[in-house]
Amino acid sequence: MQEASTDRISTASPTIEDIASLTSPRLFTPNPFSRKNTSLDLDDYFTGPRDIQKHSKWPLFLQMHGSILPKMILPLIAVGAWSTWITVVHIKVQDIGISTTLLTVLGFVVGLSLSFRSSTAYERYAEGRRYWAQLILASQNLGRVFWVHSTGRKDVPEEHREMVRRREVLEKLTAMNLIVAFIVALKHKLRFEPYTNYEDIQSLVAHLDTFAKTATEQDPENANRVFKKPGFFKSVGEYLGISFAESNPRKTLKKANRPFGNLPLEIISYLAAYTDELALSGRLPVTMHQTTAYNNLATLNDVLVGTERVLNTPLPIAYSIAIAQITWVYILLLPFQLHSVKPAMNWIVIPATVVAAYIILAFLFIGREIENPFGQDVNDLPLEAYCAQVAAEMDIIASRPPRPSSEWMESSANQVLWPLSGSGWPVWMNRPQDKIHEAVIHKVEHTFQSKKKKDEDKKIFIVLP
Repeated sequence: MQEASTDRISTASPTIEDIASLTSPRLFTPNPFSRKNTSLDLDDYFTGPRDIQKHSKWPLFLQMHGSILPKMILPLIAVGAWSTWITVVHIKVQDIGISTTLLTVLGFVVGLSLSFRSSTAYERYAEGRRYWAQLILASQNLGRVFWVHSTGRKDVPEEHREMVRRREVLEKLTAMNLIVAFIVALKHKLRFEPYTNYEDIQSLVAHLDTFAKTATEQDPENANRVFKKPGFFKSVGEYLGISFAESNPRKTLKKANRPFGNLPLEIISYLAAYTDELALSGRLPVTMHQTTAYNNLATLNDVLVGTERVLNTPLPIAYSIAIAQITWVYILLLPFQLHSVKPAMNWIVIPATVVAAYIILAFLFIGREIENPFGQDVNDLPLEAYCAQVAAEMDIIASRPPRPSSEWMESSANQVLWPLSGSGWPVWMNRPQDKIHEAVIHKVEHTFQSKKKKDEDKKIFIVLP
């Protein structure tokens, strides 16, 4: 059982002889869900998503990982050159300062525009996070239904019972693997990665008949092209946010020679067929459990459609263009207006313009980056971490077979009335029922007095110098 569950994250299936213990495959097989941030390459530092488990001791204003500054280097250099030229003309040739009234009016408009841009972008970011939280919840519920609530086949002959039980365990593990496969497939779909030759999805769907698998096998040239790394200048251009260096994220889809289908939707169909089989064969006998399974399958489909809506419905391009144009007009007019300020700022206008441009452009660039929360930018959602979380949770659910409650309830380690009493289940089983009820009443009073004493101790601690 454990062997099958650990194969989920292994690129090569180890033989039984190679497995020295129940956890040994995890010791020598890589985790396909990790980003493998083990170097100081630019690709590790300026692309993401950011690993939220890592902690930086640098103050926030000095941190570069996650900052928008790298993409602002060229725009700030351009603004500095522009303000320098305007300043030289103003000081050496002719006074070209204009009234600061325009600064106030345009500043108000730019503020509203950037506020609208930031709020709509963060709304999409938060909505994407809600969908993935909903997906994790549905995965946990569905995995628990498959593993805990589904029962074994009835009326199995004695000589076939062991084989049938093994088959049922492997069926459950396969279904739970498909839950992980759905989440990983959704991640790749949201990043326009349609093929199945990625390390974290290949072994999960190799046994399924899907359009994506067929396209991967029959069009290997395009399937392998996705692993080709961009050249040095293109990579640097992408890090610096140069639009001409950015690749079309849908390029792989446009160059395809075979249909990809919809891999997450096809996986849902396989899960639905297995759920139908459980219900029709009587292995999911409780109606509520059947309803739970089908409701969570519907949730998977709802998340699929919802995340695609977030991905494919960005802020209308007219808004994006207008906001960018208004912002840049304001920044380019800023040196003219600063030169009309009395007393004269002269050369101070140059750094003042650059600082103002940094403040204004930062919100514009942040809104552009988080508008698509499913990408590979540093501030995007850590989808790899979510996939790894679900894979680990499926393993945790399947790590122990369902056991009768008496096995863990009747343990002497079960301190039923803690913190009032440290006695275990067997001790209280030998006492009358009225004594148990009396102890429960005393437990309420004991808990109240304990909380009151803690609050008083805190007050004393605060008062003492």
